[in-house]
Amino acid sequence: MTENAVTSQDRDELRDRVAALLTEHDPATTDRLDFLRARFDAGLAWVHYPVGLGGLGLPRGAQAVVDSALTDAGAPDNDPRRNGIGLGMAAPTILAVGTEEQKRRFLRPLWTGEEIWCQLFSEPGAGSDLAALATRAVRDGDDWVVNGQKVWTSSAHNARWAILIARTDPDVPKHQGITYFVCDMTAPGVEVRPLRQLTGEAEFNEVFLTDVRIPDAHRLGGVGEGWRVAQTTLMNERVAIGGNAAPRESGMLGRVVETWRARPESRTPDLHERLLRLWVEQEAVRLAGLRLRQQLAAGAPGPEGSAMKLAFARLAQALSGLEVELLGEQGLRYDDWALRRPELVDFTGREAGYRYLRAKGNSIEGGTSEVLRNIIAERVLGLPAEPRVDKDVAWKDLPR
Repeated sequence: MTENAVTSQDRDELRDRVAALLTEHDPATTDRLDFLRARFDAGLAWVHYPVGLGGLGLPRGAQAVVDSALTDAGAPDNDPRRNGIGLGMAAPTILAVGTEEQKRRFLRPLWTGEEIWCQLFSEPGAGSDLAALATRAVRDGDDWVVNGQKVWTSSAHNARWAILIARTDPDVPKHQGITYFVCDMTAPGVEVRPLRQLTGEAEFNEVFLTDVRIPDAHRLGGVGEGWRVAQTTLMNERVAIGGNAAPRESGMLGRVVETWRARPESRTPDLHERLLRLWVEQEAVRLAGLRLRQQLAAGAPGPEGSAMKLAFARLAQALSGLEVELLGEQGLRYDDWALRRPELVDFTGREAGYRYLRAKGNSIEGGTSEVLRNIIAERVLGLPAEPRVDKDVAWKDLPR
């Protein structure tokens, strides 16, 4: 038995803790937020996190024991889809490199959903080449003054906090002069503008930062270490997008299968073959995702998450296209082009036309498919890296 295995003693201890939580805070009579705070304080939020930070220092796999028992009891959850960036990216980064003060300040309201997070990474001139970012942070006493523009920022219109990378030293090569911060989205100088998408919604935003002051106490990691810290965030991001455990025939595949069964008149041998091939590929990806999550219990996520995210994007686009074909003329209909700024993205809750259009973004967000193929080639397959002529050139001397 490995040190990461969930023992029968672990299970018994967790069931006892859940029972005590339910006794002291009956979900039927306790305010939802009060219950979530109590759950965090009892160490039942992230059981693999340290004691005092929402966890008990137990193996990651033990979380299923807690979640199952609380679901059976009708207890509320923290609506994780509303704060996917906070839970999937900010929290593990704060845990990995944050100070004790930062961990205690940010993790509890993040997990309960009291404070939503967004990610200020991509810029108009630094998307796939993120290290080329131009947003500047200049030290001024105990603060940093930040100026620049970020783009494709999910949830910025709802966020209280943001994880931000900015250039603090233009005189060194681009990967070395970056520092990582926590930015208050309510601070003076932060302006959020909606970016209307192909679907009609504006779940993404562009964010303008004008003389925004960030205290040095909100710096994550050392000055100039932002690129290294960002790798922790990006690896967790790709696991969060592509590595979720899911039951068979769920998600996009489930909707396509429902349409196939409901419309026998639309079936052709070619569509049948395509559906079967995609079903098999989706099942292989699902099982690979389960394996990845088991590997996570033994340590930090690796580049395998990039492969999962790449596969997720490709399959989502292929499946949504197949569904539109199955629906024929009905697949060309669209329910609502009105500009909306949703709190979360529901890939399967709306009609087929929405799924088809929204899936186009899957190969861009969370790392483009082209960049992910490079990561897989270099870090998983061990192939030679692409030549980089800017490796030893100061950022200020790079052509822009």
